Amino acid sequence: MTRVMQGVRVLEVAQFTFVPAAGAILADWGADVIKVEHPVRGDAQRGFINLGGMKLDPARNPLMEHPNRGKRSVGIDISTPEGIELLYEIAKSSDVFLTNYLPAQRQKLKCDIEHIRAANPRIIYARGSAFGDKGPEREIGGFDGTAFWSRGGIGFCMSPAELPGPLTQGIPAFGDSIGGMNIAGGIAGALFHRLRTGEALELDVSLLSTAWWSAGTSLDYTMESGQMIRNSMPVSGSSAGNPFSGNYYTSDGGTINLCILAPGPCIRDTFQHLGIPEAAEDPRFSEVRALMSHWEAASELIAQAFAKQPFAYWRKHLRTLKGQWAPVQSLADVAGDEQALANDMIVEVEAVDGGKPLKLVRGPVQFNHEAVKTTRAPQPSEHTETFLMELGLDWDRIEKLKAAGAIA
Repeated sequence: MTRVMQGVRVLEVAQFTFVPAAGAILADWGADVIKVEHPVRGDAQRGFINLGGMKLDPARNPLMEHPNRGKRSVGIDISTPEGIELLYEIAKSSDVFLTNYLPAQRQKLKCDIEHIRAANPRIIYARGSAFGDKGPEREIGGFDGTAFWSRGGIGFCMSPAELPGPLTQGIPAFGDSIGGMNIAGGIAGALFHRLRTGEALELDVSLLSTAWWSAGTSLDYTMESGQMIRNSMPVSGSSAGNPFSGNYYTSDGGTINLCILAPGPCIRDTFQHLGIPEAAEDPRFSEVRALMSHWEAASELIAQAFAKQPFAYWRKHLRTLKGQWAPVQSLADVAGDEQALANDMIVEVEAVDGGKPLKLVRGPVQFNHEAVKTTRAPQPSEHTETFLMELGLDWDRIEKLKAAGAIA
């Protein structure tokens, strides 16, 4: 496996999913990610007992595994004088400091950029936040359900206007995973900049900015035109103007998404695949301008065609279609998608309970077509003693740190 971050050490002082997800991506890429947790409580997310209303098994917890695989956990109470000095020692050998602590908390604990840079002037200081590190709300915390989904406009745009209110976020840590990838990319850029110039940067990514970027084309259009693009209520039919773009229901309740954005060259082939080749001879549908003008009649005809066969039939039959389409799948379907599996989108790690391996989603970036090899998320403080000895601390010093309550 090509480890593009081999030799890079990331010192992570962060909790929950958003910022730790960046550490997980960097670990997937080969970085040595040291996750600093409180020696007694650990990452606050370890105490979560459910995910989207589903009960979690603490020994097989995807909420911890997804953003923390491949890391080493070192338990340090950085609120103690001995603990913060130990953090500075680790910072001296680190390339990146990664945190989501709020500004006042960073100042109180003395892990703000001034103190960390005093220990290591060459360290890249990376912050993740709900609303950004500038402005009147920089001290306000948040989750992706608030900063990304709700305030970022994603939930509003995803909810049809006909509903009595906006949909709640149906995918836990949705914005967190996207935002974590943004942070990882920013860190990669900062490392490259330091290599070329010697300058160590500080960088910021927020969940709000992640929402803005994710919805960028729609938001650009809204700022330009004053109009908003929103989801419509589900129907078997097309969007206005293009009958070859929309969701169509099959005879057994499945859904096929047609997404032929340039239908002109595909008119005859599409109608042929739908079992209605005569439609291509109809002057209303035979060329693209006419098709767009009579999109409602064409959409009704296509809906009737899809309704004659089951989902499995269309999945197989449409494989030779020239235009773009996709089966609408659940996450359970996605987990067994042969194309996804062929592209190594699952990584297996050992489970702490000794049972069958845990299946985790790999990061979206591949190097040299290689699969990712990583380890399970660490148990809290699992690597404290071995890492500190690796750092050069002798056993007497480790015992003194334990006696002071700085480590467990």
